[in-house]
Amino acid sequence: MRVGISTTMIQRGKTGIAQYLFALTRAFGRLHTKIEPVLFVLEEDMPLFAFAEPYCELAPVAEKFRSPVRNILWHQLSLPGEIRKRSLELFHVPSYRRMLGTAPCPSVATIHDLAPFHVTKKYDWKRMFYGRVVARRLAARQDEIIAISKQTAGDIEKYFGVPRGKINLIYNGLDRTKYFPGEVENIPEALKQIDLTIPYFLYVARLEHPAKNHVRLISAFEKFKKVTSSHWQLVFAGADWHGAEVIHHRMASSSVRNEIHSLGFVPDADLSSLYRAAGCFVFPSMFEGFGLPPLEAMASGCPVISSTRGSLAEVVGDAVIPINPESEDEMAHALAQISGSEALRISLSRNGIEHAKKFDWGICAQQTVEVYHKALRKSAQVASEPALLKSVG
Repeated sequence: MRVGISTTMIQRGKTGIAQYLFALTRAFGRLHTKIEPVLFVLEEDMPLFAFAEPYCELAPVAEKFRSPVRNILWHQLSLPGEIRKRSLELFHVPSYRRMLGTAPCPSVATIHDLAPFHVTKKYDWKRMFYGRVVARRLAARQDEIIAISKQTAGDIEKYFGVPRGKINLIYNGLDRTKYFPGEVENIPEALKQIDLTIPYFLYVARLEHPAKNHVRLISAFEKFKKVTSSHWQLVFAGADWHGAEVIHHRMASSSVRNEIHSLGFVPDADLSSLYRAAGCFVFPSMFEGFGLPPLEAMASGCPVISSTRGSLAEVVGDAVIPINPESEDEMAHALAQISGSEALRISLSRNGIEHAKKFDWGICAQQTVEVYHKALRKSAQVASEPALLKSVG
């Protein structure tokens, strides 16, 4: 089966969709199922997919199509011709903002979340309109849709009006060869910015305001420091995104600014060390369609404090200290609670390691291929119906 997959929305590998695509593509390479992936990759991103060359065809996309508007236009106007040219049997788009309006073959889309319906001012008005109105119409044109959580599946049915039978729930996975408990042996460059003799709270997420809730966490950290006089630090890891300037300003004006560190984007290869060295992982996000970082932290043996908004309650289960992301006092209390009890940290670490075992990229890849076959079967059935009616007539 020749399957086209668009990767042109990965923002140079610095987004959750990028991690999804990297992991899914690697898992495809380990499957025994016959599948021939053709990855459409922006020219400057080609090195990011070098690992897949032994079992994938890489189709370069001109850099002029990198900007969001041009990228959307490329998907709608140029990509259908590329699909015909390369004789693809099915096409998979892993982003609701890039779903195809028309395709010369069955189309599958992965929708990670419908945050524009839950988080006010998550994007500028143009992106909010596209996410709420245009994407709804595109979703109706897909043969099958993959939702990465029950929360997202319910949102797709509710806000996009897609029939439940066309929505396929497939959880994201974890790479346990990368995320595992243990000591940090080789200190990566990112960790050299931190004094590792001092324990730290870690938050891995792009610096996006207000959706990722960094500002409230900073305020909660200040309250925690005032009440406890603890020497624990707060560390952010993530690239600047929409509203990042608000977060940087809040950090600079903080009364404990010398104990807050922003590492910027941390390469995937260094993330596991960052998790393993942390005293606790904090995830106060206002909304998530899945939430990989808390699971990565759990698999690395790091105790977790987490919001339960969106899909998070479903994904993290009872292996965390739950918090209301709108309550600075509740966050501060959780920080004090976990920093003050080694026994609690050990218990959460054990529970988290066990919980993370439920998620596997191999299972995700296998189920994704099953959705491909489902879309092909439905397409073949629809194509045969006119001939059947003609013969009956």
